Amino acid sequence: MSKDDELIVIAIDHGFEGIKTPHFSFTTGISEIDEPITQENVLFYDGKNYRIGTQRIDVLEDKTSTDAFRLLSYAAIAMEMDRLGLKKARVVLAVGSPIGRHAKEKEPFRQYLMGDREVKFRFSGKAYIIYIENVVVYPQCYGAIVPRLTELQSEEVIVDIGSWTVDTLYLINRSPDESRCGSDPNGLIPCMRRIDEECVKRFNTKIGENLIKDVMISGSSDLDPAYVGVIEDELKKYTKRIYHIVREQGVNVNVTPITFVGGGASLMRRYAGIDKKNIHYIEDIRANAKGYEILIKTYLRSKNIEFKG
Repeated sequence: MSKDDELIVIAIDHGFEGIKTPHFSFTTGISEIDEPITQENVLFYDGKNYRIGTQRIDVLEDKTSTDAFRLLSYAAIAMEMDRLGLKKARVVLAVGSPIGRHAKEKEPFRQYLMGDREVKFRFSGKAYIIYIENVVVYPQCYGAIVPRLTELQSEEVIVDIGSWTVDTLYLINRSPDESRCGSDPNGLIPCMRRIDEECVKRFNTKIGENLIKDVMISGSSDLDPAYVGVIEDELKKYTKRIYHIVREQGVNVNVTPITFVGGGASLMRRYAGIDKKNIHYIEDIRANAKGYEILIKTYLRSKNIEFKG
């Protein structure tokens, strides 16, 4: 690949429930198939076809233990390249890792995504060639708040409720206090598991994540009202549990400015039953990816490195 090929920046938030870029999001699902019925959302790589965006993958102790997140990244890259009208490019990836494990996981995740530097693949019937110039790994949670940094007070707590972890970031004078940051495995997937378990107890029936998510996202569903009632009761318990986690970390939830971000921010607003001036919400599920993009573009500009987009 020539040095004259376009250099582009692509930010990706790799969640266990969803893959997000600044402009797109899709379920973290990938399944190998023999013969696609349609080419839409099909990744063809290394002689194999993969349907992207199906039932989400199982939670992994280590995201680098399988090829899944690398392949899902190629799909995300293709979506952003198609938006830019490109089929060939040099790519700088901006991604994230849980803030409580960032120091340990950032370099292994970076090396994992570097993979084969030059990659050829097809997605949704279109051919792409990329050369991965670099991968920069930022802390999850911090990315989501980047666009608002200048608005923050002298002390702020950011709580990112993701698919698997609840990440807590303390900011003092807009700078992270790493000594007080952490990740708790009490995200939305464990919450949905508890809801399903409760439905089995009460009705001897599992309803599954997709139907639960319908209620979580919109607050309504075509489900029987009895099931919706169970879901909403459990969501109220869950949101109060999140406040308990924050309190246990020494935060005065009545005074300290707290901003909830991530997929669970809208749940906190709707179900926690707390209306205080010190509580704020960023409900855009692509907020982390947008923040990573701002951070990497700012860095590249400081180095006088030109890029497209």
